[in-house]
Amino acid sequence: MAATSRWSLRNIYLYLVCLITLIMVIVAAVGLVRNVVELVYPDPGFYDRPIVSVDGEVKQSEEDIVAQNELWEKQDRRNTILGFVGNGAMLLIAGPLYLYHWRKIEVELTDEDADDSES
Repeated sequence: MAATSRWSLRNIYLYLVCLITLIMVIVAAVGLVRNVVELVYPDPGFYDRPIVSVDGEVKQSEEDIVAQNELWEKQDRRNTILGFVGNGAMLLIAGPLYLYHWRKIEVELTDEDADDSES
C-alpha cells in the first residue's frame, strides 16, 4: 500500500518541482562562480589598430581606439554584474522553493512510515 501512495500525483508533482528547482540552483551556482571569476579576472578587451581606408587615410585616432576599449570594458563589467545579480536572484528564489518542497516530501514519507508501523 505504501508503494501506491508514494507515487501519487501529489508526490510526483513534489518530486518534479524538486528536480527542476535543484537544476536551477546548480545552474545559478555555476553562473555565480563564473561571474565572480569574470569580475576578478576580466576579459582583456580588444586592441584594434586604426581603421585605414584604401587610399591609406587613417579613419580612427588613438584616442578613439582608447575610448572604444574603455567603453567595451565598462559594458563587459556591466554585463558581468547583471549576470551576477540574475544568477543570485535565481538562487534566492529556487533554493527556498526546493527546500520547501523537499521538506514536504520528507514529512509525508515519515507520516507514511508512522502509519505503516502502526498497522
